[in-house]
Amino acid sequence: MVLFNLGPQDVKVRIKALGICGSDVHHFKTMRCANFIVKKPMVIGHECAGFIEEIGSEVKSLQVGDRVALEPGISCGRCSLCKNGSYNLCPEMKFFGSPPTNGSLAHKVIKFLASRTGIFAILSCIQEKILFINQVVHPANLCFKLPDNVSLEEGAMCEPLSVGVHACCRANVGPETNILIMGSGPIGLVTLLAARAFGAPRIVIADVDVQRLSIAKNLGADETIQVSTDIKDVAAEVIKIQNAMGSGIDVSFDCVGFDKTMSTALNATRSGGKVCLIGLAKSEMTISLTPAAAREVDVIGIFRYRNTWPLCLDFLKTGKINVKPLITHRFGFSQKEVEDAFETSAQGGSAIKVMFNL
Repeated sequence: MVLFNLGPQDVKVRIKALGICGSDVHHFKTMRCANFIVKKPMVIGHECAGFIEEIGSEVKSLQVGDRVALEPGISCGRCSLCKNGSYNLCPEMKFFGSPPTNGSLAHKVIKFLASRTGIFAILSCIQEKILFINQVVHPANLCFKLPDNVSLEEGAMCEPLSVGVHACCRANVGPETNILIMGSGPIGLVTLLAARAFGAPRIVIADVDVQRLSIAKNLGADETIQVSTDIKDVAAEVIKIQNAMGSGIDVSFDCVGFDKTMSTALNATRSGGKVCLIGLAKSEMTISLTPAAAREVDVIGIFRYRNTWPLCLDFLKTGKINVKPLITHRFGFSQKEVEDAFETSAQGGSAIKVMFNL
């Protein structure tokens, strides 16, 4: 029985580990994330890993049984952005769980009829059977074999980790780059881990949540600063952050995306430094750019990632990055567990990465 159409360069993957992303929560709760709006029923989920169950006729790099992490975006490969290497900006990108493309957090339920006594007796002995499947068909070049010492859960974590890795690449983080991170949620924390792996000597992280700041400290942040949500406090908090750094802040990462966090990052960064906007909490911001422009503070943005999975897997394999402490909650896939998992993720606090084991 054919369940999926498998192209010659595709593989069929049984999904076994899948994490909940903040964007999944936004889609689940508000039917949108930034400018991506849910307009019809859609399966969400894009942080995933699993086993190869079938390979296309032209696939040579993977075998049945291989454990793989999936890069969840399929670009067109034809537009100028794709040809120039910026495939993450492809206007025709099909990205798991981003409207209108279905994601990988689903059971496909197949009902079929079977007989235990043969085709001639099928009318007298018919049974209805149900097959539950967690499978996706995906291009083989977007499936990356996991090293033996990297688990499926860690493989699924390559997706959020890729955001931090791509941000560090865009900002040219290195051994002489002092880092400020605004926000100690999952993306702020993977950016912390990535920046340290790239050699950043000093990292300060700011957030409103004391509990998450404690987690950041345990993961290696040099200093943590509790801030408020009141934009009137920016000037005073900038002084606290700069004092905590002890020297100039070369690169600031805004992993939230509010007027307040971006204003703080712009004002705290040294003249000639960079501010990288990662978080997309708001579709629009109203902030003063003139003072930052007068100090030649560069503002750069990132959108997802590109060409990051091999580096992420190397970081995990060699132990330069350990994502295991980020996986704080695990759930199965019953209706109640799915609801509980999303509620847990949405509450934040001690819940960093909520993982489904399918």
